[in-house]
Amino acid sequence: MTLEQNSKTQNATENMISIEELIEEFEYLNDWEERCDFLIDLGFELPPMPDSDKTEANRVHGCQSMVWLTTELKQVEDQRVLEIHADSDALIVKGLIAVLLAIYNNKTPEEVLAIDVKQYFSQLQLDKYLSSQRKNGLFGMVERVQQEAKILAGQK
Repeated sequence: MTLEQNSKTQNATENMISIEELIEEFEYLNDWEERCDFLIDLGFELPPMPDSDKTEANRVHGCQSMVWLTTELKQVEDQRVLEIHADSDALIVKGLIAVLLAIYNNKTPEEVLAIDVKQYFSQLQLDKYLSSQRKNGLFGMVERVQQEAKILAGQK
């Protein structure tokens, strides 16, 4: 990733919605169709992922759509936190990636591993409205982030 791409990605990542804001927004939306539209809109706000990162090694398997995910540790003040970059060829999946970023991005690997992601999915009713294939893909992304967090926790 070039310095310019990294700067754009960093700015876009910093402006992403928090999980608390996402839950609050979902409470105001009346039905799943409105929530789905909101997720798609969030997907459009994802920081771009360079094509060079869209490789088989970065692909998340188990997803119905093509999904690529990378993680790295970055220094923020006095701690090292997980920075996640991801993209998909499907609009709704891009929205689900935005949910994962809201939950996991800029957390320490130990914080990532301690998060009860199912609780968040339940609050957002993703467990209720996503098809079984989409849920499998979503949990494939969660598993990948958690695996990466375990690896990165050892690199401190």
